[in-house]
Amino acid sequence: MTTAAERNLIERARAGDADAFSRLIRGYEDRIYRLAKSVCSGLPSDAEDVYQETFLTAFKKIRGFRSDADLGTWLYRIASNLCFMRYRKKKREPFVPLLDRPHEHDHDGADAPRGRQFRDESPTPEEAARKKELVAHVSGALAKLPVDYRLVVTLRDVEGLSAEETAKILKLSVAAVKSRLHRGRLFLRDEFRRAYEANPSRRPGIEKA
Repeated sequence: MTTAAERNLIERARAGDADAFSRLIRGYEDRIYRLAKSVCSGLPSDAEDVYQETFLTAFKKIRGFRSDADLGTWLYRIASNLCFMRYRKKKREPFVPLLDRPHEHDHDGADAPRGRQFRDESPTPEEAARKKELVAHVSGALAKLPVDYRLVVTLRDVEGLSAEETAKILKLSVAAVKSRLHRGRLFLRDEFRRAYEANPSRRPGIEKA
């Protein structure tokens, strides 16, 4: 929910106050960078570009932003669109059919995976040696996931947004978000299975999809 202080900064930014805009986006910088880094897995220069372009675009368009709207949703949408357009132009996406109809396994019920898809805890001494390898596999698996799915997985499992919030950001139906999330999780699960089946003793702790 937008606070009175944030609304004040928005109004000042809309009037051309660059300092107000800088203060306004400060609380969103880490979130936008995480989104760009996850969606642009394997392409760090693209992540940096998307991160910078998001705030440049926001500064150019802030005058058209409604002060009663949610700033975070607006910034996520800008970043998501930039990621999507960048990958469309490069035409690097692997082909995976987008079946955006409700799936019998799509759910957000009590037994649905909660929070992050991957553990985000401080590693124990035993896990420390494997953490770098896990990060590399996560990045590699995300890089193979079509951007349509990657955006949904990132917003839901990395950023922790609800299906409704993700649908609003990506302008999809909630059913489409749930379908892409389910298929994205299955894709990532299979990638990890293939990566570790040859040496199960090195399998890091990853929650099931």
